[in-house]
Amino acid sequence: MTKELIRVENLTKIYRMGDNAVHALHCVSLRIEEGEFVAIMGPSGSGKSTFMNILSCLDRPTSGSYWLDGVDTSRLDRDQLAEIRNRKVGFVFQNYQLLARTSAVENVELPLLYSDVPEREHRQRSMDALREVGMQGREHHHPNQLSGGQQQRVAIARALVTRPQIIMADEPTGALDSHTSVEIMAILQKLNSEQGLSVVLVTHEADIAQYARRIIYFKDGFVVRDEGAREFRSADQELAVLGTAAEGVAA
Repeated sequence: MTKELIRVENLTKIYRMGDNAVHALHCVSLRIEEGEFVAIMGPSGSGKSTFMNILSCLDRPTSGSYWLDGVDTSRLDRDQLAEIRNRKVGFVFQNYQLLARTSAVENVELPLLYSDVPEREHRQRSMDALREVGMQGREHHHPNQLSGGQQQRVAIARALVTRPQIIMADEPTGALDSHTSVEIMAILQKLNSEQGLSVVLVTHEADIAQYARRIIYFKDGFVVRDEGAREFRSADQELAVLGTAAEGVAA
């Protein structure tokens, strides 16, 4: 039996710009179950990033309700929001957001500084998270010694290290080439299928959205479609085909 992880009801967000009111979201209602892999799509200004910020407890709606794992976040103060965000949500961004003068393992450790995980466990947890994303052997490299794809793997490890219930990924392949994008999506699919980790992915790329099982389309602050991926793509299968093609060229 599935468990509800996210529920929003009549979610509305209005930004005030002088005398003008900008409606970023209009009465959005939907549910996301634990273990789902959901893509959020829409053009610039559609409301998808605002929606992601609210789901991540980084912003509050103007009106409406948002429950995260059964907790009504509208009743939480700023400190309580930060606590639930740190415990339940892992973040992956387009531009990685790694500290330049800090090694991979030290970057991954950073969220643990704000957790209740004993300090003696920080390094081992971080090493384990890096191994999960295939970065063993590069734990002590700095970001400028890593490719874009490797930096994004470190960022995913950092999102995993607190053992969250959900990964919020905002355009995680936006700065990557097509082959590396497939590798990153393979990692997210594996975390979802093997660990049951919920994933919410914001993207403007239709081909990337097809790696999710469900796609929610935003336009002008409204949800205009909510459906299963029409042509679900397996990143592992694509990587296998790409590897076979490369071997054929080399031969």
